[in-house]
Amino acid sequence: MNFKITILLIIINLVVSYKGLKNSFFMDDFSFKIDAIQIQKDYKRLITSGFLHANWLHLIFNMFMLYLFGSDFENSVGSLYFIIIYFSALVGGNLLSLFVHRFDSSYSSIGASGAIMGLLFSAIAITPGMSISFFFLPAIPGWLFGLGYVIISIYGIRSRTDNIGHDNHLGGGLTGMLMAIVLFPATLMTNTFTVVVITLPAIAFILFIVYKPQALLVENMFYKNQHLTIEDMYNLGKINKQKELDRLLDKIHYNGIESLSKKEKEMLKEYSK
Repeated sequence: MNFKITILLIIINLVVSYKGLKNSFFMDDFSFKIDAIQIQKDYKRLITSGFLHANWLHLIFNMFMLYLFGSDFENSVGSLYFIIIYFSALVGGNLLSLFVHRFDSSYSSIGASGAIMGLLFSAIAITPGMSISFFFLPAIPGWLFGLGYVIISIYGIRSRTDNIGHDNHLGGGLTGMLMAIVLFPATLMTNTFTVVVITLPAIAFILFIVYKPQALLVENMFYKNQHLTIEDMYNLGKINKQKELDRLLDKIHYNGIESLSKKEKEMLKEYSK
């Protein structure tokens, strides 16, 4: 059996997440943060955030799901295509999160869920007649699971009634399915219904929020909307710079100046002006 990459990814997730759980500075340096990506152009976070987890339960659940779906899928498509789909879905999920939360400077996220959903949606696209079953629940057709998941994700993104990264999951799943089509073009002919019924509502929703971004403006106990003017954005940028400067100074206080990376030292010099 050939699922070496799946095992390797699980090991990397365990090691990186362990370090993140033990060191808050490490967690802060590599998690998905809107301002760090948009303002500081720290694009590595689009990938590194996928190897960090909020707690042991989050980590164990995601690694169990990765092994459950990843091992069979890697055996099916081969290690190279597996890697391409995994990392494409990881980045794709975070890019959709970046767009959805682009005006929410406080937003951050971590976890491998987007990449895992990419593997699952790829498997659904590639395998006609695929069924999915969780634990003691009865099996359901893959297309029905995919469509249901897309609908739940759309509702979650729009309502923001919890702190689950629905946008990351939807972006990862959709990217995984699109990569399956790119790598296995015959999928469009052999599994047309499944591909269309899942991708069509997802793409339609993304286009809708691109052209109607106000549809995402909601306020509830989990999310407080920010109606930002240009002046607000300027002031917010100053506040965030001060927060980042404070973080760097705290890091120096606890770990010494040598604990700063080259990029952090440049940021410290810039922010101190």
